Amino acid sequence: MNNIILLSIFTISIAVGQSDRQLSRAISVNDEFDKYTSVGQLGLTITNFGILGNGWNRMEDGSINPSCVYKQNTEVLREQIEHFSYAGLWIGGLVNGQRRVSTAIVDGVFDSGEEGFEFFSKSSIDIKSSIASTTQDSMAQYYSPDAVSHQDMVATFSDYGDSPSDGQNIINHNPLGIDVELKAYAWNYSYADAFTILNYTITNMSEDTIKNIYSGIWADASIANFNYTNKYEPGGGFTWTDNLDGYDQTNDAAGFSRDIGYQYDADGDDGWAESYFGVSVLGGNVPQPYLKSYYQQWAWTNSNNADYPSFGMPLDDFERYTKLKSNVQKGPGAPDYTEDGYPASPDSWLFLLSAGPLGSLPSNADSSSWILPPGESCNISFTVVCGLWGNGSGDSPERRENLIVNYDWAQKAFDGEDKNRNNILDEDEDTNNNNVIDRYILPAPPPSPNMKLMVESQRVTIYWENNAEYFKDPISQEKDFEGYRIYGARKTQNELLGEFTLLGEFDSMNNIGYNTDFDLIRITDEYGNPDSILIDGNYYHYKFINDGVNNGWINYYAITAYDQGDPDANLESLESSIYSNRTYVYPGQPASQHGNWSSTPTVYPNPYKGQAHWDGFGSRNKIIWFQNLPQTAEIRIFTLAGDLVNIIEHDESYQGADVQNIDNQKSPQMSGGEHAWDLITMHDQAAATGLYLFSVEDKSSGQVKEGKFLIIK
Repeated sequence: MNNIILLSIFTISIAVGQSDRQLSRAISVNDEFDKYTSVGQLGLTITNFGILGNGWNRMEDGSINPSCVYKQNTEVLREQIEHFSYAGLWIGGLVNGQRRVSTAIVDGVFDSGEEGFEFFSKSSIDIKSSIASTTQDSMAQYYSPDAVSHQDMVATFSDYGDSPSDGQNIINHNPLGIDVELKAYAWNYSYADAFTILNYTITNMSEDTIKNIYSGIWADASIANFNYTNKYEPGGGFTWTDNLDGYDQTNDAAGFSRDIGYQYDADGDDGWAESYFGVSVLGGNVPQPYLKSYYQQWAWTNSNNADYPSFGMPLDDFERYTKLKSNVQKGPGAPDYTEDGYPASPDSWLFLLSAGPLGSLPSNADSSSWILPPGESCNISFTVVCGLWGNGSGDSPERRENLIVNYDWAQKAFDGEDKNRNNILDEDEDTNNNNVIDRYILPAPPPSPNMKLMVESQRVTIYWENNAEYFKDPISQEKDFEGYRIYGARKTQNELLGEFTLLGEFDSMNNIGYNTDFDLIRITDEYGNPDSILIDGNYYHYKFINDGVNNGWINYYAITAYDQGDPDANLESLESSIYSNRTYVYPGQPASQHGNWSSTPTVYPNPYKGQAHWDGFGSRNKIIWFQNLPQTAEIRIFTLAGDLVNIIEHDESYQGADVQNIDNQKSPQMSGGEHAWDLITMHDQAAATGLYLFSVEDKSSGQVKEGKFLIIK
């Protein structure tokens, strides 16, 4: 553990009260905090030193990665909800009768060398994906036949330095001497995109036997939407102190208690923070009923809570171990407690969800105590899960319905095809080192088709391949493809009407569904036989045309594939992710080809009257469009007096990189013959009201054409 450098990470100023949660720590040159689950709707930052989340810190490029965002891929602002600043792993055990607890993070400790930051990276984060090469999905670059999920993230860290007894000079840190391997799994299936599974394997690297290990996830949760109340300024209206916690112990379909520690925003922030965040234990190498879950909560840095005496922050390893291995004492049912016996007063509540005892061998006849001898390993899996509010009122099972459904899918993924959580060790466990072999199996819809869009004036043509039709379900091993759904949306549409509009649905002729067949979208030869078209090296078999699309507006499209479902297994039809091939476009005039520039360049809207509907609300979020451009061109803008206002270089590969109001992270596809201007002059000043002249020079022929436009502010 040499080459330690000091790296300060400062949280952005999101709201009053957050400044007390800034992070500054000694970080190894191998530490990573810029990786997050991106395939599904849950964007969860994973580090290789035990912490989850990023505290909403800016990256070097100024962007802010999701800490724990659900839904991360939606354009509906009310559903873009953050759920915690930081969370982290706690592991405690008995070594020669002494209680030791190693923590990734604790309340209020953000300085390097202090207790709390007690795990150290041993490897970089390795990413793998089960997504094979497609024309859309960037995760395909990590494709591996060994991948378990759509996005595997694997890292190792330890709680010691150069030797298992080296505490890295951290005050009060007496290491257990353990290595930890984290395997995080995420999927993009529409029914499985709201959770991440965290599988931890703990190996004893010391010379001492560790007894009765307990492991938990500490979470500094705060359900908040950074678009509220002023959606143009991140963090408007955000507060730590309007949240409540709870512990859901309802039974699943198999009769097992879910044991979800959760938090929600008590008032929902006027509809901007209506979501639940939860953590639960899925299982481990210690089988049920010996493996038990435990729940604790306390207010931020409050070790002596006068209002709720049982809900205090632990101060040392002795108290932390007690928290890990016991449930919080519920309240007496007074008005200041919920019906379940937990505090009813909103505050900056944290919670700890833990499980144990863990080990590789039972140490007594009734398996109530377990040990981890030197060199051996044990395993525990948690899930981080989110879900938007259901239709219930208060904190009810009905309101938690989506959280519960999403958790149940996480449990099904962990259990695998035929797995049941019984009280004997299962055959798919590796009894040599007591690690549970990866066995995550989920029913899978056909993959989203590989897709290509062609953008023209007021028209978008979608082509796609038939790759989904050859997919075999991983459980039934049957080809159960049923049909395609085509979706479109304009980003500025009323979000209350939904994010996507169904433009078309086509399914097979098999007495299932609508039986529309694919004649209206199938590409055929001159004799009407199925055929394909070659575009950019790929063959496409279907085509759908969306006419009447307004130029200059950002739109997005997606095509999904869905299967027949399995009534015998009580499984409804499954649909591929609507986000895996979503493509953004700006319809407009295509570029004139070299030597054939016959059109006249114009500007729209003309006159420009602030605000245009597509404008943002900042001085740099305005747009006008130049259209009817050649493939390569130089645009010059002048005042009536002949003063040069700006020079714009254009080519047909333009994607709006010079305009702040165009989100280039979405890689929008444009027509090639249009270019946006943000009304900012070459001297970095906002253009004034007035009449402007412009010229467009075709860089290939030297031909010049002129025009004019009016700005009214």
